[in-house]
Amino acid sequence: MRIVIQRVKHASVNIDGATAGHIGKGLLVLLGIVAEDSQEDIDWIVRKLCALRVFDDADGVMNLNVQDVGGEVMVISQFTLMASTRKGNRPSYIRAAPPDIAIPLYEAFVRTLQSALGMPVPTGEFGADMQVELLNDGPVTIIIDSKTRE
Repeated sequence: MRIVIQRVKHASVNIDGATAGHIGKGLLVLLGIVAEDSQEDIDWIVRKLCALRVFDDADGVMNLNVQDVGGEVMVISQFTLMASTRKGNRPSYIRAAPPDIAIPLYEAFVRTLQSALGMPVPTGEFGADMQVELLNDGPVTIIIDSKTRE
């Protein structure tokens, strides 16, 4: 499981011209899933995400997590995060979990995150053509992978 986290001033996701979700200050999370992922990967990444200190304290030091600043979190599924560009110029997505595996894991990720945060987590729609708009704050962009755990 891999996530790309972007600290944002605001973000929204549109599907078929309608806003499906939006947040103010907080974290936009792009989520990629492989077939080998499990609840253990979800739990580890959610703990890491909730505790990640990427917001400034009073001294301008990134010392606060999303909950400390009253921020929001939005999750967007993105199978392209699992792309391989090893051979040729056309990315291969063979590592990305197929929908019958990915959808339940995606839904479990969102439920686990909502429980950890104690608030709703807006999302896009798995497999939909989505337009994601954001104002990256910083910019701060971090990648976390449950397989490498770095």
